[in-house]
Amino acid sequence: MSKIILTKQTTFRDALEKLDKNGNGVLAVVDKSNKLIGIITDGDVRRAILNNNLNLEQVINKNPFSLHINSSKIQIINFLKKIHRRHIPLVDDENKFIKMFTLDEIDFNLKPNWVVIMAGGLGTRLGDLTKNTPKPMLKVGSKPMLEHIIDTFVGYGFTKFILSVNYKAEVIKDYFKDGSSLGIKIIYLEEKTRLGTGGSLSLIDFEIDEPFFVTNGDVLSPFNYEDLLEFHKNNKSNATMCIRKHSYQIPYGVIEVDKDKNIIEMKEKPINEFFINTGIYVLNSSVIKYIPKNTFYDLPSLFDELRKRKKIIKSFEISDYWIDMGKPSDYNEINEKLEGKL
Repeated sequence: MSKIILTKQTTFRDALEKLDKNGNGVLAVVDKSNKLIGIITDGDVRRAILNNNLNLEQVINKNPFSLHINSSKIQIINFLKKIHRRHIPLVDDENKFIKMFTLDEIDFNLKPNWVVIMAGGLGTRLGDLTKNTPKPMLKVGSKPMLEHIIDTFVGYGFTKFILSVNYKAEVIKDYFKDGSSLGIKIIYLEEKTRLGTGGSLSLIDFEIDEPFFVTNGDVLSPFNYEDLLEFHKNNKSNATMCIRKHSYQIPYGVIEVDKDKNIIEMKEKPINEFFINTGIYVLNSSVIKYIPKNTFYDLPSLFDELRKRKKIIKSFEISDYWIDMGKPSDYNEINEKLEGKL
């Protein structure tokens, strides 16, 4: 554990031993209620020994930088770069220590791929919840759903985003702006009329060289997006759709009969399994030309078009948690399941 509780009995040697066992060069110092008092680093210890000053109270840096635990990974990284540090304590609203974030635990390999998020839906099935708020901006825990989606991609090194907006677009644009406050780049596609889950891709007016992600703004899943991209490339796919196994139990006994009305099989409440479209895709830029301009067009239609043209299209199964926030019950479920985890 990267912390030590400071009491009247805590000694310099106690801190030194804890720091040695910790192994990451930094130790949070907290009080008995776990509130952050300060930090001790390997450098602080070396200076104390060289100055022959082993008074623990004087060794502790009692004015350390800290960030809130809900800060996104890219925010933390950018802040650490700004202050030229490799570690920072993360705290809650009451300044209680949660964890120590260190640059050693992340990969700086930022990706060139764009992520397109379809955030223009009306969310009519959510009723009053979306009366004044676009569906992707509904709070999940402490942050909008859309920010959670962005954070998940950022965690895998993707920092270039295109948000396709329509319904109450100003709410989304006022919140995220150009993304610089989150350490990312955001540009917007403005749908003058609703263009579906694929039509707005025809509005992209610059060259995209690498495969890019497309995801609905109301679906959330924590699976590995690097694995998805690698799968897409390794299979030389033009378009890859993420799918998920879904089960449905028929609540009745199912009877199979032949043409002469003879009963040939009976199954009691059988379970049917099938794959569903999760609303998450990877596309090559070359497929954009098949999308009609300024026309309502859903992405499954693009896959059908590519299939007819005998292009390589693949499916990528995800088994991680996935939810489509379509109904009020879905919204309640995602908040209950992910409370305290996002």
